[in-house]
Amino acid sequence: MSTDANPGGNQPKDQTHAVENLEPHECWRLLRSVTVGRLAVWVDDHPDIFPINYKVDHGTLVFRTAEGTKLQAATGDTPVAVEADGVDPGTGIAWSVVIKGQAAPVKNPEEVMDTVGLLLFPWQAGKKEHFVRITPDTVTGRRFKVVPPMTWWTPLDDATRSGLE
Repeated sequence: MSTDANPGGNQPKDQTHAVENLEPHECWRLLRSVTVGRLAVWVDDHPDIFPINYKVDHGTLVFRTAEGTKLQAATGDTPVAVEADGVDPGTGIAWSVVIKGQAAPVKNPEEVMDTVGLLLFPWQAGKKEHFVRITPDTVTGRRFKVVPPMTWWTPLDDATRSGLE
């Protein structure tokens, strides 16, 4: 029995499938390259995820929202996480960045004015008067090559498909 890093036998041993762990400065550069991510929060007795559009501001993320579950859960005592990702369709290189930390409402009038200057406009219409700043404790990211679906084919894929027919 082989003890290599290929337990399922479906993944070639070459560097095509290597995952690159990103340095924090590269994570921040990538976070600046997109404006939409997913905010993970704890709501009552379960996790929940909300799409947000955000801006990077001096080593933090800022988003706008209305009153409601997202605001209450994000600004509570429980830490939050935000994940953003992207892929270059020309090269097939994808990335994913996750920040974890504490979110807090922006209340100081001077800081509110600074966040307004970020030109952060929600995609959905409505009164989104609350600015929230996430100060991360950790910033991690990965970059990898997106592989063709057949690379990950297993006999179970055919069994699942034939069971649906």
